[in-house]
Amino acid sequence: MISNFTARFKESAVSILPVMLIVLILHFTIAPLTPGQLPQFLLGGGLLILGLTIFLAGADIGMTPFGQMVGSALARKRSLTLVVLASFIIGFAVTIAEPDVQVLAGQVNGVAPGISRVFLLIMIALGVGTFMTIGAVRMVLRLPLSWLLIIFYVLLFILCAFVDSRFIGVAFDAGGATTGPITVPFIMAMGIGVAAAAKTDNESDSGFGMVGLASIGPIAAVAVMGVISGVDISSGEAGDLEERSASLSYFINIMPHVAEEISLALLPILLIFIVLQIFLLRMPSTVVKRVVLGFVYTWLGLIIFMTGVNGGFAYAGQTLGVSLGSLDFVWVLIPIGFVLGAVVVVAEPAVWVLTEQVEGASGGYIARKAMLAALCISVAAAVAMGMFRVVGQVSIWYVILPGYAFALLLTRFCPPMFTAIAFDSGGVASGPMSATFVLSLTLGASYACGGNPLTDAFGMIAMIAMAPLITIQLLGLIFRFMEFKRAKREKAKAMEVTNER
Repeated sequence: MISNFTARFKESAVSILPVMLIVLILHFTIAPLTPGQLPQFLLGGGLLILGLTIFLAGADIGMTPFGQMVGSALARKRSLTLVVLASFIIGFAVTIAEPDVQVLAGQVNGVAPGISRVFLLIMIALGVGTFMTIGAVRMVLRLPLSWLLIIFYVLLFILCAFVDSRFIGVAFDAGGATTGPITVPFIMAMGIGVAAAAKTDNESDSGFGMVGLASIGPIAAVAVMGVISGVDISSGEAGDLEERSASLSYFINIMPHVAEEISLALLPILLIFIVLQIFLLRMPSTVVKRVVLGFVYTWLGLIIFMTGVNGGFAYAGQTLGVSLGSLDFVWVLIPIGFVLGAVVVVAEPAVWVLTEQVEGASGGYIARKAMLAALCISVAAAVAMGMFRVVGQVSIWYVILPGYAFALLLTRFCPPMFTAIAFDSGGVASGPMSATFVLSLTLGASYACGGNPLTDAFGMIAMIAMAPLITIQLLGLIFRFMEFKRAKREKAKAMEVTNER
């Protein structure tokens, strides 16, 4: 238990401290925070580290094992109807509890008060649940993932053509925010359970691809919301940033409200656990106690994490963005964005897991360090491009459309395993730091540059999430080329041996 907390504390500190160091450098050079905001930012950062540590430990103890047990139990039942139903319900419930989604919904509501935070959360969760069901059906019918990705993304872009442009960035950010520390373990576990229940023997269908398909759902759901809701999506003002973030007592004042929201978000998962324990899992009491303890840690960690986000970290990031966007040399946002992107992707614990996974899948041909370097460069370029959009007020279509078109084109040539891993991993780089700090800074910069944050700032998470889609598939093509060269050498050696005889 202690070793688990220690490991998670190190991961959380490595994720958050580099960003805090960059902020301190900017504070003491070109973009100082106010005297009240600096200690609040530092306290908020400390709460983020503490909250993320407790949350991740709780996920290890309770949330992730619960998801794995559900997947295994469904596999033993061999009931595909039950799998499909469970996919939707669990997909909906875990998305509501996902901290990245909670942060994004709060950011959107803060910029556009006409967009209901609760309504947005429900739409995103419905999208995840629906496409998790589609992912389950794909495995049952053994449909090729690459064609489904192409079909659904083409339909998605057609749908987005009829949506108010102010919804597009939010929609694609929703797709990146859903693949977080709660949703991914559950969705992956469900994917493994479905693959086993469907008796799938293709390695590219052994659980991979479920997360990639599930990420399409929130984009489509928010786009549909933009078509049917008719809400007022006029952008708000930065207004009282300094006033709201000037007092340290603000943390204490907001904690009860945060605790209430987190409790309501986790309640559906708890109810699902109780129902499944009674009718499906029937775990021994010792295991139940451990899972319940994990839920308690998860609940407490989320409260501390979200208090740190709402109390100081996000406000400081937005204020810093305003300061940088107000400089005469506003172009400095682009290189700062590049550095932030590199730091964010290296700091994400999930990225280290991903690089190890791809190194294993390639038989060691794609070295972990090489992949980490490729991801670092691609995500850094994505964040820099996001800042370029803010400075130049460039439409997100000029980035998203060619980016996804290229990623989908690669699916026709890339090994299926790498395509599945790439689309599953689209959100690993868009973790807590992207949703809390990078997006907040981008929003502040957009205000200062005189743009519309809904069209210029939102979309940043989507661009970060898009980078692995391209990078990992390109590495997959390299792997295929190296495999081809190895097969050619072996064939040449075999011919030499034959000729010598």
